Amino acid sequence: MYDEMGPAGRPDDPYRDIRDWLNATDLETLRRKSLEAETLFRKIGITFAVYGEGGDPERLIPFDIVPRVFNAEEWRKLERGVIQRARALNMFLHDVYHRGEIIRAGVVPADLVYRNAAFEPAMIGVDPPRGVYSHIVGIDIVRVGPGDFYVLEDNCRTPSGVSYMLENREIMMRMFPSLFARGRVLPVDDYPTQLRRTLSGVRPIKSQSDPTIVVLTPGAYNSAYYEHSFLADQMGVELVEGQDLYVEGGYVWMRSTGGPKRVDVIYRRIDDDFLDPLCFRRDSMLGVPGLMDVYRSGGVSLASAPGSGVADDKAVYTYVPDMIRFYLGETPALNNVPTYKCADPTDLKYVLENLHELVVKEVHGSGGYGMIVGPKATQAEREAYAERIKADPRDFIAQPTLALSTTPTLVEEGVAPRHVDLRPYALVGDEVRLIPGGLTRVAMRQGSLVVNSSQGGGVKDTWVLAE
Repeated sequence: MYDEMGPAGRPDDPYRDIRDWLNATDLETLRRKSLEAETLFRKIGITFAVYGEGGDPERLIPFDIVPRVFNAEEWRKLERGVIQRARALNMFLHDVYHRGEIIRAGVVPADLVYRNAAFEPAMIGVDPPRGVYSHIVGIDIVRVGPGDFYVLEDNCRTPSGVSYMLENREIMMRMFPSLFARGRVLPVDDYPTQLRRTLSGVRPIKSQSDPTIVVLTPGAYNSAYYEHSFLADQMGVELVEGQDLYVEGGYVWMRSTGGPKRVDVIYRRIDDDFLDPLCFRRDSMLGVPGLMDVYRSGGVSLASAPGSGVADDKAVYTYVPDMIRFYLGETPALNNVPTYKCADPTDLKYVLENLHELVVKEVHGSGGYGMIVGPKATQAEREAYAERIKADPRDFIAQPTLALSTTPTLVEEGVAPRHVDLRPYALVGDEVRLIPGGLTRVAMRQGSLVVNSSQGGGVKDTWVLAE
């Protein structure tokens, strides 16, 4: 198992400052600082909701005060791979809603796309501004060795967590200014400005020269509502719900105290099904009636485009390296985790025979739900899950249980290694931009490989060091 801090002595050791800090700080001080950080998070109100829990579902995501560090060379490799992937995924989305060349060429099976629950027929033939379908792409990456990174999954709809990336850094700088004194850590606080620039750059053909941008939220009961309000505030734009918007004269308008105001770009944080009751779910109270008509006519931009979720499917994920070769003519800079498609009879047989060694996931699953970690499950749990796979193999993929890298983490027994992953955020507009950092998620329980906050995982500040 690879520990990212590793032993001391390397001349280019990215953890040198962190190691010195940990050696010079006693455990009691670290615990006190951790409690101070938790208090700050509570005062700011950074919480998330867990659906289905009784009582007050609002909770803090555990924050670990020991940052994760990448040197400049490591980050260049990640940046190159994430940008390449974001470009290919957007080209794939444009292709499948137009000529479907990758399907005609036999690279991606037609059924996997056109029978996918996330495929939106209403988007066929629609040309979003600059051809961008997914404007914020979150790529989940794991590490198993010094230079060995693998993509675990793609998030093209509405990847969450960027508010934690920004708030983690803010709190670390406030609590440990001496750690940043050398100026080696690249900043992340430019993300809201870059996000607004990206959204302005994909304004519709009928837009005003200074486009009006809004963040569309389902409301205060959504699990990521804090992030919606945070990003709207940081960008200096309005946070709106569906009832604040209406369609008239081929445009979308926002109700305001100063009268109606035309809206050009909607950064939507609600699911496709609820966007427009005249096009999708008729019972939706969250969306805007007629929104899709305005979108298709070029009167408003939606970020991200409806139907982008087809690229999030975990079975489609297995073909992303092929997409990179097909659309870009390049070798993938980041590899996928080796994956078995349960829809394939040969793979299915292998998965069922080796369930005790594999991680199996629902192709439409997220948040760590609907999966089984074979080595950690009981025999009864594996047998029950095998029956689910047999009932509809197309709904599942399987991957080997990787020995994820660890980083030092403050836990109950002291500073100890815990497994981590990384979600960098690519902004896609006239070009693809990547903020130097991302959201590091950490499995707080010893031996656990599940980093999702909904499953008890925590978060860390992610440092990228300058040259």
